[in-house]
This record gives sequence, structure tokens and C-alpha cells, in this order.
Amino acid sequence: MSVTDENTTVVIVGSGVAGLTLGAFLLRSGIDCVVLERRSREYVEQRQRAGVVDPRAARMFRERGLADRVLDGAPFEPVLNFRIDGETRPFRYVTDDHVDGRFCPQQVLVRNLIDVFVGDGGDLRFEAGDVTLEDVTGPRPRVRYRDSAGVPRTITCDFIAGCDGDRGVSRASIPEEELTRHAHEYGYAWLTVLADAPANHQSMMAVHDRGFAGQFARGPRASRFYLQCPLDSTVEEWTDDRIWEEIEARFGEPVAVKGRIAGKTLVPLRSVVHDPMSFGRLYLLGDAAHIVPPMSAKGMNLALHDADVFATAVVRQIEEQDASLLESYSATCLKHVWNYQAFAAWFTDLMHDAGDVSYHGEFRRRLARAEFERLYDSETAGRLFGEFLTGLN
Repeated sequence: MSVTDENTTVVIVGSGVAGLTLGAFLLRSGIDCVVLERRSREYVEQRQRAGVVDPRAARMFRERGLADRVLDGAPFEPVLNFRIDGETRPFRYVTDDHVDGRFCPQQVLVRNLIDVFVGDGGDLRFEAGDVTLEDVTGPRPRVRYRDSAGVPRTITCDFIAGCDGDRGVSRASIPEEELTRHAHEYGYAWLTVLADAPANHQSMMAVHDRGFAGQFARGPRASRFYLQCPLDSTVEEWTDDRIWEEIEARFGEPVAVKGRIAGKTLVPLRSVVHDPMSFGRLYLLGDAAHIVPPMSAKGMNLALHDADVFATAVVRQIEEQDASLLESYSATCLKHVWNYQAFAAWFTDLMHDAGDVSYHGEFRRRLARAEFERLYDSETAGRLFGEFLTGLN
């Protein structure tokens, strides 16, 4: 028999960046919320994902008094390191505001947010199984789940925030006819590799006729590498020796230390947007609503933007009984999402078209190379690029 003895203002489904940020913002505003996470705390805190917190998102944390407690990592500098056909070509883009940004891996931000939320008295429940959402179009939706001991529970609330990703229960709870899915497949994948190998550079992206490659430091003794590969590739065919060979070939320099490869994953590159981002009293945030290719480093920042917009809307409703921001939540977020999708698609095509011609041909390769030169030669192009990269556009 279900235990129905709980009420709260917001139930947040999912303890990723969006859910935890939203929870922290609501808690600081004195608004009751419960965060449900189907995984264990250990799993969530150790889940490896890349991440860059752009200046817009960093200011968001600072304005709410959380920057010193949640942000970590090296400062964001207005320069990208490219290796084009083996030649290093640093690109310094033009921006008026870059000092707040951080190279902050997602798991670091998540760990910090968990510490802040729990430390401030937040209600975070791990290993919450069989989550179902009920009556989301009614005045008081319900969320049913089984707690870590297997006991059925029900929480009645005013709003549900679906922050449980692309395959979570939140978006699946919206009738299919109520959502429009817009999607674009880029035609290739990334092999993502986590290795016990000190990075030659803090960050580096390579354009080569064998395909795109990326390298990003993960602390002093580890690196995350990305290798463009066909969609029909398998992890098994990428042996450790082949991975190191491709990394050295595409960067045009030796790897100083070839340590243990701790993980390999294939990620098809795609862009997805679901419209609208709300249904009744259920609101979608982060990957539950949209996905951008990792090339743009915008996925985490879009999730943070959603959390900020939704938290502000809930506070307005609770404190002033003004529902206008909740009513415009989807439109406000989608305008920002499509702006970032435009940048993500352009930058992804640029970096990949400029290298391996087997995907889109020599014509597209030459267009991409010309676009690269424009970035280096045009202050206007460099400023526009900088505004998108730092989240100011």
C-alpha cells in the first residue's frame, strides 16, 4: 500500500546538473522541494562527463551566492587551441567578458551541488525506483516511487521538474501528440576515451584528414580524448593500440605517457529539441528537453539556463501569485535553445567538414577551411564567435 503522507511545492526528478541547480536555487529562496534520483549517490558523483561552465552560467551562480561553493576548475580564457594538419594554431577570440567561466567537469559540479544542497538541508533521495507521474495537468500532481528500502511512496506537489535526461520518465509522461520532436543527425560519431595520461595541453582540438580529434585535461594525471569515427563503428574494433595511433596521427605529435585506458564509449552526434518544454504542471529541463552535440560545450550550460529560468518563475508564482513566467517558460527557454543549437550546428560542421572528406566531400572541406581563415582574419567574426562561446549571445 502506498504511503501518501507527503506534500511539497516542487518535485524534481533527476539529480544531474539541472535538477541539483534547480534544487539549490529553490532552497535558497525558501521553497520546499524534493529531489528524486534512481541511481545511488556513489554512481551519480562518479559519473564521468565533460563540462565547461560559461560566463553566463557562472554569473548565475554568483548572483545567487553559490559561486564560491560550487564552481571549480581552471579559469575560462578567451583562446582555443587548434592543431590543423599537425600545426598548432591558437585562436584568440574577441569577448568583453570571459573571466567568470570555468573548465569544470560535470561530475565536479554535481558533487559540489550535492554537498551544497544536502548541507543546506535539502531533501535528496537516491535509489528512488519505479517513478511515475500522475495528474500532471491537474491542480496538484502526484509522484509515486519506491524508496531505497522498496517502500511505495507518494508525494503531492504544485509542480514537477523533469530533469531526468533523454530517456527518463518525465518526457515519456507527456502524450506523444503533445510534443514535437525536431532532430538532426550529423552522420558520424565520437569515440570518447578516458585515459590515465597527463594531457599535453589543457585543451586541444585537431583538424586532420583522418578526422576530428579532441583532448581535454581531467586533472593532472588523466585526459579525455575524442575521435571522430563512422556511425557503424564498434567499441571492440578500437583497441588501445589503435586509439593511441589515431591520437598521435591526428594531433601530429607523440603522446608523452600512454597510460591505462579507463573507458571507451561511442556517441553519435545529434541535435534534438522537444517543443513545448512543458505540459500542464510538468516542466522539462536539460537533456529531457534538448540535446546539443558535445562539440559546442553547451549542453550543461543550457541545462543551467533552464534551471535558472524555472526557479525564477516558481519564485514569482509563490511570492507574488504571478504565473506569467511559468506560462512563458517554454518560449523563453526555446529561444535560448535554438540560439545555442545554431551555434552548435555551425561549429560542429566546421570542425568536422574541415578534416575527413569521406563524410561531406571536398567542396564542404574547402568551405570549412575558408571559414576557419575568416575566424583568424576578421575581428567581427571573432567577436561573434566569442559571444556565442561565452554565452553572451
